[in-house]
Amino acid sequence: MSVSSPDSQTTVLYGIGEWFGRLFDSLTPDDRRDLLDAATTPTRATLARCPFRPDNRCNKRGGVCSLTRYEITRASAGAETGVRPIGELVTLCPERFLENHLVYRWVAETLLDCAEPQIATEVDFLRRPVEYQGADVSGMLSERPEAGVDRSVGRIDCVLVAPPSDEPMRWCALEAQAVYFSGASMSEDFRLMRGWAGPGIPPPSGRRRPDWRSSGPKRLMPQLQIKVPALRRWGKKMAVVVDRSFFGSLSHMDPAHDVSNCDIAWFVVRYVKADGRARLQPDRIHLTTLERAVEGLTAGIPLSQSEFEERIRAKLATSG
Repeated sequence: MSVSSPDSQTTVLYGIGEWFGRLFDSLTPDDRRDLLDAATTPTRATLARCPFRPDNRCNKRGGVCSLTRYEITRASAGAETGVRPIGELVTLCPERFLENHLVYRWVAETLLDCAEPQIATEVDFLRRPVEYQGADVSGMLSERPEAGVDRSVGRIDCVLVAPPSDEPMRWCALEAQAVYFSGASMSEDFRLMRGWAGPGIPPPSGRRRPDWRSSGPKRLMPQLQIKVPALRRWGKKMAVVVDRSFFGSLSHMDPAHDVSNCDIAWFVVRYVKADGRARLQPDRIHLTTLERAVEGLTAGIPLSQSEFEERIRAKLATSG
């Protein structure tokens, strides 16, 4: 987006919001150089610290935790006169939601009436389908990826269990969904950063945007459609953690009003900036059924048949 005036032009582009857990606009030139080495040198990347993971090791290529929009003002001659972040942080790395185990406690208190849950991660959920009648089904839950099992939906990210884990076990499933982005790669920003002499912070080098359509309908929705029906039969709930920008991209979802009536509990987080870092904070909980969640993720209302057929005629007229 660009806004022009006789003396200047303002452009809004998405760039790095947080880098290895630190707000990009708070970094000094020395900080940027150190993190740039970690982001672009494989042997250094494992040394970069992630303040959100239990092992403090960043496992995301490039180390970018989140995006944000930047307002870039240029003089009519083309030189930058100012770069400043505007708007909310958009979560790129799902590990970002692990800050201080806040989400774990929030979900467990809401769905399990438990403040300190036990945590099991990457729990197998799908069996290998039986190829034919009479197949040997021993060892169906192999740790190795098998033909016919899509590992992208074959496991539940995290299961929270209320201690003590006696029978009947009290637990809920938890999925964290960050966002992908499309457009210019971060490598372009890294190249610009390496030669940046200032003043101020280097602006984003290209156009990119959060791709909520790929992250929601194409990634998260199949996960929910496969997992939630089984959880519902078992009487268990699915918690989904997203940030405010992701939740704001969804269509309206009629609320279930009470935990007992929901299939999915959306735990929406926001970020509060202070002292050079952004702190994760609870924002809201939205309870829905699976059917309403699918409508929200689809984020569209079908045209009437007559409208659709008019569009067919228009296409045929322009192509013929």
